[in-house]
Amino acid sequence: MELEEYLDHLNSGKTVDGGSKMHEFMHLVSQEAIRICADINSTYHTPEELAALFGDLTGHPVPEGFALFPPFNADCGKNIHLGENVFINSGCKFQDQGGIYIGNRALIGHNVVLATLNHPLNPEKRSSLEPAPIHIEDDVWIGSGAIVLPGVRIGRGSVVAAGAVVTKDVPSMAVVGGIPAKPIKRIATK
Repeated sequence: MELEEYLDHLNSGKTVDGGSKMHEFMHLVSQEAIRICADINSTYHTPEELAALFGDLTGHPVPEGFALFPPFNADCGKNIHLGENVFINSGCKFQDQGGIYIGNRALIGHNVVLATLNHPLNPEKRSSLEPAPIHIEDDVWIGSGAIVLPGVRIGRGSVVAAGAVVTKDVPSMAVVGGIPAKPIKRIATK
C-alpha cells in the first residue's frame, strides 16, 4: 500500500477495519511519526530546525511564520495541513489520521488534544477506526488543555476556552467553553 492510497481512504471518511491491511499500514505510518516526534522532543532545536522536522513529519514544507514549542506528539503526521503563521504551544497531541486543517494565524495553546478518530460502539468492531477531520479556520485561538473531537469545525476568529471539550461545530467569532463546550459570547470587532 502507498501513503496516498491510505490518506485517500482516511479522507473519504471510510472506516479502517481492525486487523485489515489498512490498519497494519496505519501502524507503519505511526512508527515514522513516533520517530520524528522523538527527535523533535529529545533535544533543543532552533526554530528553523523545528520547522524542518515538522515538514518531515507532515511530508511537505511548513508555511511561512510557523512556530512550535516542544514537546509535541502526532500519531501520523501526514494528514496535518497548516496555514501561515500558525503557533503550536508545548504539550500538544495531534491524532491526525482523519485530517487536521489549521488556518492562518491560528494559535494552539499548551496541552491541546486534536482527535480525529472514533471507535465503533459495537464491542465486536471496537478495534476499527472511524476518521473525521477537524477544521480550524483562520485566526482561531484554542486555549490550554482544550480537547477537540472528530468532525468538528471551529469558525474563523473564534476562541475555545482553556479546558473546553469541543464536541460540535463552533460558529465564527464566538467564544465557547465548558464540557461539552457551549457558546459563552460573540466576539465584536470595530
